[in-house]
Amino acid sequence: MTITAGIDIGTGAVKTVLFRVEGDKTEWLAKRNDRIRQRDPFKLAEEAYNGLLEEAGIKASDVDYVATTGEGESLAFHTGHFYSMTTHARGAVYLNPEARAVLDIGALHGRAIRNDERGKVETYKMTSQCASGSGQFLENIARYLGIAQDEIGSLSTQADNAEVVSSICAVLAGTDVINMVSRGISAPNILKGIHISMAGRLAKLLKSVGAREGVVLCTGGLALDEGLLKTLNESIQEQKMAVVAYNHPDSPYAGAIGAALWGAFR
Repeated sequence: MTITAGIDIGTGAVKTVLFRVEGDKTEWLAKRNDRIRQRDPFKLAEEAYNGLLEEAGIKASDVDYVATTGEGESLAFHTGHFYSMTTHARGAVYLNPEARAVLDIGALHGRAIRNDERGKVETYKMTSQCASGSGQFLENIARYLGIAQDEIGSLSTQADNAEVVSSICAVLAGTDVINMVSRGISAPNILKGIHISMAGRLAKLLKSVGAREGVVLCTGGLALDEGLLKTLNESIQEQKMAVVAYNHPDSPYAGAIGAALWGAFR
């Protein structure tokens, strides 16, 4: 029996999970998802890890492997570190065994990964440095519009005449949004337009890694944005790709899950 922890330190949040692995049997013991905001991510990760141990009734000495991913390589108490494309692929297959591609939509970038049935990465590609395909970009747009971030998805699905932004640059797109507000464009139509712009770029990423059929699992901080998921599938259909994008209630934990499971394997 192996007890293993996975800690994914991202730009916007720290995801922490705890697993018990025995042969082919895997038991998920505990999980936490903590927004970083202006806190020290490494102190937050340590607090989250200690909280998980307490919740599961396990001592630190009982944990066989503490695996990190994302920006967690410098975490003082980790056993080993795994690249995030590797952990997201493995975590995606755990959440949806049919997943043969992953779309990791994080705070600063989007990344498409093609994987096999074991969660082994075959190829991947990231967006450019511009943040307009990211969670940080959407968070800024929500701030411009004066709405909560968790309202974005539902508002986008209410759009009746989407206003597509003219630029893929995050800074210029923000200017576009300010102009739209001054012209009286509704928040749902602005958000749907933003989603259309983002989805088009993400669908092209999937195509670029050869993900042309089967199941794509969305992971990362934006995976649960239902408005973005709906628009992504619309864009996939427009580009005549035979794939379907899904999410999972635990999609944000995919990186931490993959780290824990690869840690158990190692």
